[in-house]
Amino acid sequence: MDRTSASPPTADSAAPATPAPATADSALTHGLKQRHLSMIALGGVIGAGLFVGSGAGIAAAGPSIVVAYAISGLLVMMVMRMLGEMSAANPASGSFSVHAERAIGPWAGFTAGWSFWFLLCVAVGLEGIGAAQIVSGWLPGTPEWAWVALFMVIFLGTNLAAVKNFGEFEFWFAALKVIAITLFLVLGLLAILGMLPDTDAPGLTNLTGDGGFLPKGMDGFIIGLLASVFAYGGLETVTIAAAESENPVQGVAKAVRTAMWRIAVFYIGSMAVIVTLVPWDNPKVAEVGPFYAMLDHLGIGGAAQIMNVVILIALLSAMNANIYGASRMARSLVARGQGPAVLGRISSGVPRNAVLFSSVFGFLCVLLSYWRPDDVFPWLLNMIGAVILVVWIFIAVSQLILRKRTEREEPEKLVVRMWLFPVLTIVALVGMVGIFLLMLRQPDTRDQLLATGALTAALIGIGFVRQRRRGNDGAAGIPAQRK
Repeated sequence: MDRTSASPPTADSAAPATPAPATADSALTHGLKQRHLSMIALGGVIGAGLFVGSGAGIAAAGPSIVVAYAISGLLVMMVMRMLGEMSAANPASGSFSVHAERAIGPWAGFTAGWSFWFLLCVAVGLEGIGAAQIVSGWLPGTPEWAWVALFMVIFLGTNLAAVKNFGEFEFWFAALKVIAITLFLVLGLLAILGMLPDTDAPGLTNLTGDGGFLPKGMDGFIIGLLASVFAYGGLETVTIAAAESENPVQGVAKAVRTAMWRIAVFYIGSMAVIVTLVPWDNPKVAEVGPFYAMLDHLGIGGAAQIMNVVILIALLSAMNANIYGASRMARSLVARGQGPAVLGRISSGVPRNAVLFSSVFGFLCVLLSYWRPDDVFPWLLNMIGAVILVVWIFIAVSQLILRKRTEREEPEKLVVRMWLFPVLTIVALVGMVGIFLLMLRQPDTRDQLLATGALTAALIGIGFVRQRRRGNDGAAGIPAQRK
């Protein structure tokens, strides 16, 4: 593990050598405190994908889901380390989009930024629908669309106000999620040790029995691996938020350094506890979620409602964070001439037009789920299926280029360093390509990959056209404001 300076540079001293990112963010306020950033980083890894989506992975891979999450977790750790290196050296609310533009060219920043914006906006709609379904279950007869609208209005208001309001909401949402999963893990460990009343220690029965550790062979393991990869989405938001924190460099560095134990404890630890306690083929694991299945298996009263509350908090937290992330990404893109200027207007330190635009697009996705549930909405879902992998590839390629340039020109900015560079960066890129190939093998994920590929190709084409029209020579690493 690398050692950083005992007194890291200030945000001013770590401003990027290329003035574009710093100028683009200068109108934004720095209202996020270190406690906000720390909790956003901590809670950002705990989402509905972990609480619910992991059930399909367990049903497919059985106990080997632990290995699947460990492999994908290692990949995500490397991606976050690369992103952290670049973001600590050059904090910007456009995060990886800014880094891709500096390293590869404006078309790359355009593609990475708008594809991620699209992913977040569609995700806002999905999360709103999920949250509305939970509340409608508690209050039968109330229309789901009305709850979605209410949630959108609440978080629209939160994000239109000062950024510290977003930070406070996300701080408490994240705190509740962390408390919930910590209690869950403690309860699970006590059960594994046989220290709960009326509960016997399961030993290795559920790990080695009923088909063994790999009950559905490598095909089941691959399905579980793909499911685990996409459960990690959301970690990137902390590097976007860091640009509006009191000390961006210190905030990013701390968040990245703690990413390893957060992933190990919350994801890999949760999967290990669940498959040790609950038979992997328990129908409830896939139907209602593995966390509910474990609480129910232990005889915890009201397990369903407990998990509904936790999942609701996770969904609302994700809605809040994704509206924030989408609006900042849009604002950064516009500030670099990569979108309509109207979205770049700042009012009281907040890009309110970008917030409105992102929220409206998210709500439009909700309406499409009602109007066109059989064609347009599934098409949207497929288009975002592999976007996060596209973003990760841009991150890795950008880091390969920028690391060498920074070492040559401004080595003092490398307060966070990618491990074993460039070997692990190349290993991560090979891993991402491998995941793409595995997606092509599976009929369900193949459609997602093709739809995401079409979206990415369209954005690359538009990005190149815009770049040529602006008279940009496209040379990698030439800052927009220096050309």
